[in-house]
Order: sequence, then C-alpha cells, then structure tokens
Amino acid sequence: MFTGITRGTFRVTNVEREPALLRYAVELDAKLVAGLEPGASVAIDGVCQTVVAIRGIEVWFDAIRETLEKTTLDVLQPGTLVSVERSYRIGDELGGHEVAGHVTGTGVVREVRKQGHDVGLRIEIPASHMKYVLKKGFIAVDGSSLTVGDTDPVGFFEVHLVPETLRLTNLGNKRPGERVNVELDARTVAIVDTVERVLAERAREGTL
Repeated sequence: MFTGITRGTFRVTNVEREPALLRYAVELDAKLVAGLEPGASVAIDGVCQTVVAIRGIEVWFDAIRETLEKTTLDVLQPGTLVSVERSYRIGDELGGHEVAGHVTGTGVVREVRKQGHDVGLRIEIPASHMKYVLKKGFIAVDGSSLTVGDTDPVGFFEVHLVPETLRLTNLGNKRPGERVNVELDARTVAIVDTVERVLAERAREGTL
C-alpha cells in the first residue's frame, strides 16, 4: 500500500529485456535505500514492484508480461526518470489517499495547460472507467495522488498540479500523446459497483 505522495524522480540505470520479462534497475538515494530489503514493495511510476536485488543504491526489479501490457514500464530505457515511493508503513502520515500500486491501465495526455504556476493535464481513459472518476474525487496518475478536476463522460478527466507535485514528479514534463499510469480510487469503484448491483437486483425483483 502507498500514500500517493511521490518522493522524487530517479534515473533508470539498466534495462534487460527477455521474452515476457523486463529486468531493470533504478538508482535511488541513501535515504530511500535505508532499510530496504529484497521482497519489499516500491512504486515505480505508480506500479507496485517487488525489490529483487540491491547493489549499493541501485535497486533491481522485474516486470512481467501482465505488468508490461497494462503500464508504461514497457518503454523504460536507461536514463529514463521515474517517480518513486516506498510502501506505506504503520504510523506514516497518509498525506494523499490509499494507493495500491495496482494500475488500472494507461491514459493518454491529450492536452497540457500552463498558465503561470498553474499546470493542468487533460487525460483520456476508456469511457467505461469514467463512472468511477468523480469531480473532486481521488485518482492516482503515475503514482501521484491527485484531485480530479473537470470530467467528461466520453472519456476525459483533468487534474491540476501544485508546484510541489511538479517538483517531485515528471507530470509537469508530460506532452500530448504520452501515456501515464492510472489507478482508479478503489473505494469509489467499490461504492459504484455496489450501488449498481443493488439497483439491478431491485429492478429484477420489481421493488424499484
């Protein structure tokens, strides 16, 4: 589990591609590596990844076929900067919202709006997901917990990025056409699905 508060961007140092498998390393810093052990969970651009090995401050991960098909990790290259967050520990301040690191899928940046310190992204996702995206609700984009701005049921939502988010993530550098990892808020999904199921059951029973 993660908080959606990215701790910074860090450079991919090695990438090894095999059939249906990507092995890669990210160079972190001493603070993030402290106490980190193989088997621990780390969010890389919002994707929950298991630490495979640690060599100094270089941390290795494996991404399997399903992860590569659902996320942006498939295009990692040496030199790529990725957003990183270690897993939430009991007693930590939540700060954002609970993020599982189980990416729903990728969205596409369709518009970038910059006006002074105000930076906004308009992101396209499948229209079928929009019933879970509520204005002023939570959504995770590349692992960052963000508040949803305007929405469009045909398959768009907007987010606005504060200066601290711009400083700690890559989101301010996104260009139209780039993909981002999107994780829907699990609580919103559960509530919407439950309400739909109850209403469908009542309709079948003729009690509506």
